[in-house]
Amino acid sequence: MEHFDVAIVGLGVLGSAAAYQAALKGAKTIAFEQFELGHVREASHDTSRIVRTSNSANEYVALAKSAYRDWAELERMTCQDLLSITGGVLFMPKDGSLPVESFTTSLKANSVPYELLSSKEVTKRWPQFDIPDTVATVYTPDTGITHAFHSVATMQSLASQKGAVLKANTRVERVTPKYSSGGGVVIQTSSGQFHASKVILTTDTWTNKLLAPLGVHASVFEATRFPTWIWLGQKCFYGFPCYGEPTIKAARDTSLNFMTPEEWTFVPSAQLQNELIAFLSNFIPEKELHPLRTVTCQYTITPDRQFIISPLTSHPDIIVGLGAAHAFKFAPAFGRVLAELAIDGETKEDISKFGIPSAATCSTKL
Repeated sequence: MEHFDVAIVGLGVLGSAAAYQAALKGAKTIAFEQFELGHVREASHDTSRIVRTSNSANEYVALAKSAYRDWAELERMTCQDLLSITGGVLFMPKDGSLPVESFTTSLKANSVPYELLSSKEVTKRWPQFDIPDTVATVYTPDTGITHAFHSVATMQSLASQKGAVLKANTRVERVTPKYSSGGGVVIQTSSGQFHASKVILTTDTWTNKLLAPLGVHASVFEATRFPTWIWLGQKCFYGFPCYGEPTIKAARDTSLNFMTPEEWTFVPSAQLQNELIAFLSNFIPEKELHPLRTVTCQYTITPDRQFIISPLTSHPDIIVGLGAAHAFKFAPAFGRVLAELAIDGETKEDISKFGIPSAATCSTKL
């Protein structure tokens, strides 16, 4: 059975970042993906993701600032522009889910530049938006976009260049901690067994399938003229300028359309599509709005939308990385932290709030 220092299960953006960072630190690294690299069955595909520091929680703003430094290092390593800085706006209705002060306070505490704009100032700067006077707007000039597919492929390429073994179309069926003969974890795959000192699980909707045999269950719910934007009302919508294709992109966040990985389909929900068109018709008025392309995206969220970046308490050689559907922007730092936990046993980043949820169940039966 071949031995590795670190094994990563799942090669979406978080697993790809972890594989690169582990290999960069000199660890003998292997990573498994049950589908082909760059597949469209999970949360890391398609063209664009918003990258931003704006958040209502200090720990996320601080980690995002670290991620920007890691993005810059990736750009330096590859001589490529991975981020396109457009500026970004958060539209926050008075009856929305969060008060505007929650964002301005955390941005100010972390020395992130921002502007608080009135609806008239928004219309003057971006006349395409039509928002009521009761909506507060926070503008952050450092917000931008990254090309999702290209960024993941870049991290995978760098991981390979640094010596990581990337095994596509290889399903991990079970991870079993060893408590004798040197410890570590045995990884049972569709192509045989492997052994690693540490295993990082970045498996999103498949996480609990691998945790179940361990007696653990993580609580989860199954351009400058046009900035990226987020509408933080009772329902959250977000969108992008033209980037990677000749049209804007918009979506609703957390549509509460719960399903298992096996139930996921390419067929979009007509109800959710009509809901989005109705919102956009008022928000960005046009005579006609017709979707040119619709993409479905399955992702896993925790009940409080907090990340999980933590070893299992009962099996410390297995580390879980779960992004709760908002981690792409953090990916370079997220992967670095996972690699640091696996190789160094610690990280300088503040991940004190990103442990296994207290609602998670755990037993010692294997």
